[in-house]
Amino acid sequence: MIKKETFNYQQQISTFAYMDIWDKEKRSQVMSKIRSKNTKPELALRKALFARGFRFRVNDKRLPGKPDIVLPKYKTVIFVHGCFWHKHEACKYAYTPKTNTQFWIDKTTSNVERDKINTEKLTVAGWNVLIVWECEVRHTYKHDIKPLIENLINSILENQPRYNSREN
Repeated sequence: MIKKETFNYQQQISTFAYMDIWDKEKRSQVMSKIRSKNTKPELALRKALFARGFRFRVNDKRLPGKPDIVLPKYKTVIFVHGCFWHKHEACKYAYTPKTNTQFWIDKTTSNVERDKINTEKLTVAGWNVLIVWECEVRHTYKHDIKPLIENLINSILENQPRYNSREN
């Protein structure tokens, strides 16, 4: 009688899931193509805000963290964070790669720490800091960005100083 060997597909698939499909040079080349400015989520937000009459500056180097969108009239800055790079909690896109794990943990942890410091500096300077996550623009509101824009506009306007015409 011939004994059949059992082949565990689950184990085989999980083994392949941990392997990197590119060599180190190719991985470096691919990662270098990831933009830090003018990403699709940023462009979508800017376009929607501009259409609603908001005027802004982009990546203002004079402010801590070079915010993606700066609304000086409203004393508000908006950061559009990538879920992977800024460790969006409980988001499936904020995973830790299986290769070179310690490097990525250190990298994303330092990004999160830097974000906290920049947010604190901006808040102390009197700026309203808003954060929009990449997954919100790309996936949650992919087909209809209007609810996200409405929430943003409400957050921008609620921090506006209200002037009482009787005092003037």
